[in-house]
Amino acid sequence: QVQLQESGPGLVKASQTLSLTCTVSGVSITSLGYYWSWIRQPPGRGPEWIGHLSYGGSTRYSPSLRSRTSISGDTSKNQFTLQLSFVTPEDTAYYYCAGRPQGIVPTPPDRREFEYWGQGTQVTVSS
Repeated sequence: QVQLQESGPGLVKASQTLSLTCTVSGVSITSLGYYWSWIRQPPGRGPEWIGHLSYGGSTRYSPSLRSRTSISGDTSKNQFTLQLSFVTPEDTAYYYCAGRPQGIVPTPPDRREFEYWGQGTQVTVSS
């Protein structure tokens, strides 16, 4: 059974860096053809794709967040991590990690488009 579990602080101060980790079990993050995404959903708004890490270790980011985003993987722990710098209250959202066997980013990034989807974690940015 494949499981994805997000972890990290639920409260971050403005201007600091948000760091979340997704721990994957049941499938390797290096499984051929798989892409591991971070997605967020602000209150009252639709889901927003942040970026992904490929099975080979390459990354791709949303143009609107690229300058503040870094996604990395730890194959020894089967985890991938999101870092979002210089956060503001606008970054307050429910954050999800997800996986799918395609590199094309679905629009919108609805959970039905992903094979694996974590439970999510609420992150609030205080001003």
